[in-house]
Amino acid sequence: MLSYKARKRWSLVVLLVGLPAYIVAAVSLVNWIDRPSFWIELLVYVGLGFIWIIPLKRLFLGVGQSDPDERRD
Repeated sequence: MLSYKARKRWSLVVLLVGLPAYIVAAVSLVNWIDRPSFWIELLVYVGLGFIWIIPLKRLFLGVGQSDPDERRD
């Protein structure tokens, strides 16, 4: 399991590099299928959004909290 600092760093990398790349890939996919109707396009984006969340959920858990290993004197 990753330490708190490692999870925090990797979450920043994912948000700053991975998320824009994923957005470009999702838009390219939708444009590749010749711009479907609004509702189908919305379903594709929502579905791709959930697919993006599933593998990275554990990485982002607790990152916004204070460091649990930090000593409090």
